[in-house]
Amino acid sequence: MANMRYSVTQAAVGTLFTWIESGDIAIPEIQRPFVWDAVKVRNLLDSLFQGFPVGYLITWRNPDVKLKDGTVSAGRRILIDGQQRVTALMAALLGREVINKSYKRVRLRIAFHPGRRQFEVSNSAIQKDAAWIPDIAAVFDPQTSLFDLVNAYCDRNPGTSRDEVFRSIEALRGITANQIGLIELDHDLDIETVTEIFIRVNSEGVPLSQADFAMSKIAVNETYGGNMLRKAIDYFCHLAVAPEFFDTVQADREFARGEFFPHLSWLRQENDDLYDPSYTDMLRVAFTSEFRRGRLEELVALLSGRNFETRQYEEAIVEESFAKLKNGILRFMNETHFKRFLMIIRSAGFVDSSMISSQNTLNFAYILYLTLRDARIPDADIERYVRRWFIMSILTGRYSGAPETAIDYDIRQIQEQGIATYAENVIHAELSDTFWESLLPQLMTTSVASSPYFRVFQAAQVKMNDRGFLSQDISVRDLIEVKSDLHHIFPRHFLKSHGMSRGQYNQIANYAVTQSEINIAIGSKEPGVYFRELREQCQGGPRRYGNITDLDMLRENLRAHCIPEGVEEMTVEDYPAFLAERRKLMARKIRRYFESL
Repeated sequence: MANMRYSVTQAAVGTLFTWIESGDIAIPEIQRPFVWDAVKVRNLLDSLFQGFPVGYLITWRNPDVKLKDGTVSAGRRILIDGQQRVTALMAALLGREVINKSYKRVRLRIAFHPGRRQFEVSNSAIQKDAAWIPDIAAVFDPQTSLFDLVNAYCDRNPGTSRDEVFRSIEALRGITANQIGLIELDHDLDIETVTEIFIRVNSEGVPLSQADFAMSKIAVNETYGGNMLRKAIDYFCHLAVAPEFFDTVQADREFARGEFFPHLSWLRQENDDLYDPSYTDMLRVAFTSEFRRGRLEELVALLSGRNFETRQYEEAIVEESFAKLKNGILRFMNETHFKRFLMIIRSAGFVDSSMISSQNTLNFAYILYLTLRDARIPDADIERYVRRWFIMSILTGRYSGAPETAIDYDIRQIQEQGIATYAENVIHAELSDTFWESLLPQLMTTSVASSPYFRVFQAAQVKMNDRGFLSQDISVRDLIEVKSDLHHIFPRHFLKSHGMSRGQYNQIANYAVTQSEINIAIGSKEPGVYFRELREQCQGGPRRYGNITDLDMLRENLRAHCIPEGVEEMTVEDYPAFLAERRKLMARKIRRYFESL
């Protein structure tokens, strides 16, 4: 029987809060996005109140690290499972604000009905109902007198029993004395074992990532400024989404006096949302560009002082790793780097965040940009390499399946072979004639409007300055930036009336970016009807669809949108052949676009 590598104890909720306040146990700061909804918080409190088990928290002390004088040092506890539960308790009982997924600062107010001994998410109706305590944080406020609270409640609710209300609220306060199971992993466990435990315990529920693990490691190490580095990452991600958060960042006086503040102040006036990185994105880009490694679990090991050769933990490696990561984060945040990188992405035709189908593809493009700058590659060459690698990665789904493996492999090969040789070999192999002529048209047999292939086709149209479908003056770029309509060339209702399913009529080869008024005017007419009317419009007839009144201009517009010739004669029986031909034309346009980058 294997020896147990952990100990199991019980800790009261109130004791847990004390540990957190004293810094003995590290959890993500309240500034981090909180992913639970309020109902889940209510259910957690109800389980504690009823004396039901709420699972275990799992902690791990940093491994013993060799110091320069030969002695060893054990670090603070890191909470590797249970972060959401602890944050939920602090938000509901202590009244702490949390940041939701949209980086909005919110208060989670949980109400309590003393008579029913029932919890509910607070709402406007509850706040008007005197029978409810609308926010239980008031009950746990150290300044609150239980005697005054009960009297005030009974005054608002005549006929209630003071003794009964007192016992009910006293039982509510007793939540902080309730026990939560605490599993503490042995401090001498190696990184690989803890990582395996970390992955297994987070296989259910709201999973934590290696980035969460790394962020906890960063936060607990104040010796090398991890606490400020952690804030810099969180603040940058928050400001990228919500520039108005700048006043709150500036109010953090300790941070505002530090070295990171000037490097993110430019975000207060930045409203570009093409690339709004999460802390995972920032860590991945900073780590890979600086360490030339792609797996975030290796960042966790390095921040712990892991020597991969001796399998020992050394203080010198901790110090070096924090210094390198800090440099990578500062380079990520650099205004010039960030804006020049986005300029390159926009120059490839990707002008709106809706066109980005893979965040990891964008992350690696930034990794490549920073890596090539380090290598002192000429700016014009950097732009070309980044654009081409970015488009190739989207078309092939290079970072979709196992992104860390692909990122790790690519950065090592670029380091060993150089970008010119490696990029040429990969692109030649991945984007062969067979890919362009056979595979890509086949891949475009999909009904998903957010398909990466359709997004690249749109980027090609932006890059080539195409006009919108049947538009004389308004460009595809203009339409994408104002969230235009996707027109069905064979109208959806027309195909539905002939018995076709959603998957058939919503094919991306049936889509074209157009103005809303043109889309509405066409309605459900079959192509044979509205294209004949377009020809009449170009020969002096009434204007029904846009402002194109010249046949040559109409033909050019249809070519730009890869509309097969003879569409004006097509009926519903021709629809499958139309799709097949248009996919080929779209693939050829994408190829011309790629080869021009």
